[in-house]
Amino acid sequence: MAKAGTDGPRPARSLTGVHVITELRRLLRLEGFRRLFAVRLVSQAGDGMFQVGLATLFFFSPESAGTATGVAAAFAVLLLPFTVVGPWAGVLLDRWRRRQVLLVGNLVRVAITLVLSALLLTQGVGPAVYVLALVNLSINRFLLSALSAGLPRVVDGPLLLTANSLTPTLGAGAAFVGGGLGLVLGLVLEPGRAKDAAVLLGAALLFAAASGLATRMAAGLLGPEHPADGQALRRELRDLARGLVDGARHLLARRTPARALGVMAVHRFLYGVVFIAAILMSRNLLAGPGQEGLAVFGLVLAVLAIGSAVAVVLTPVLGQRTGPHRWIVLCLLLAAISQGLLVVTSALPAVLAGAGLLGLAAQGAKIAIDTIVQRDTADAYRGRAFALYDVLYNAAFVGAAALAALALPDAGYSRAVFAGLGVAYVVVAVAYRAGARRDAAVATVSGPLPSPPSPAAR
Repeated sequence: MAKAGTDGPRPARSLTGVHVITELRRLLRLEGFRRLFAVRLVSQAGDGMFQVGLATLFFFSPESAGTATGVAAAFAVLLLPFTVVGPWAGVLLDRWRRRQVLLVGNLVRVAITLVLSALLLTQGVGPAVYVLALVNLSINRFLLSALSAGLPRVVDGPLLLTANSLTPTLGAGAAFVGGGLGLVLGLVLEPGRAKDAAVLLGAALLFAAASGLATRMAAGLLGPEHPADGQALRRELRDLARGLVDGARHLLARRTPARALGVMAVHRFLYGVVFIAAILMSRNLLAGPGQEGLAVFGLVLAVLAIGSAVAVVLTPVLGQRTGPHRWIVLCLLLAAISQGLLVVTSALPAVLAGAGLLGLAAQGAKIAIDTIVQRDTADAYRGRAFALYDVLYNAAFVGAAALAALALPDAGYSRAVFAGLGVAYVVVAVAYRAGARRDAAVATVSGPLPSPPSPAAR
């Protein structure tokens, strides 16, 4: 029998259980992480309550469009605003104190949500409701960028991978819980405007709580290291294009974050087509007699969430063993397998199994990509990196909506489309692996490329 400390790898159960719990305990000992994490959980719970109403309104109410074109158009309307304003967010996150962004941003969402509630009670759904909902969603993406950009200020070293595993996944879990509370509230209350307004009021309370929790952090805790005064900020906003070009050059010089953002955008594009297909299939194909499409889609989302939860356990263990680049490749191949299941059949069990695999693949890859971007991007550029991340993230989904409108039938199911998506995942995996090997070879021979100087050093 081998002696302790000289035998081979420990059993996978020990690694996936004890390792993650140990890392989580280490993270929770960090006061800054605990406070930032609390803001994320409460804020995203409010997001969940807010978005439940939007999902019903845009995709599953009797008067909403149930065609591929209609669903794709709704997604384009939802996502295009932040795709446009995202670059401004990058400049602000590298110039404003990120803690203040979390504080003020959530307060603005409180005000918007209260106005939405009043409009629903007095006028019903109209153009102003749609505009304010889009503004609220845009602020949400801005806040998520601030949370990601600030995380390396409270966590560093190997724990950053675990933090990236836990915070987005548990944040999504908090959004799921908030959405569930919104659904329960909707079932308890009588149908009508008062019910919709009550759900929004619940979301506003959670946004207010998140803003209050942000005050527990020191103003400069989340960076940036060199916040700008008002005059410098106005000058930076006027010169937005230069700032974005500087950020892009920084990412390209570092190589690895630029490549990670590229694979994220492609992954998001392919995932978006599947997501829109799932909405159409839930509404027009899988819902049985007397069954609502929203209930079927909720089941699909629940399985997606389970896959994401599995990713939070596996990624810190397997990702550290394989390295983030190989883990991304493995996740892309797993996503290809999920599409293969849908090529075989459109039955609900296959759809659910594919959703679980895709949830694991999407979240696992995202954790590794977030880690690469955070680790390999200087703090002075990190806000712009994550703003560019979100712009690409949303623009890719808008592109997916356009493809879905052209390629998917109204029932949502097409063997040819799912086969093409599976092949595309394999091609991306092979290309990313080849690029990562080239980067490693260049770094071995010549060392990493120097980063462009930060604006403060100019």
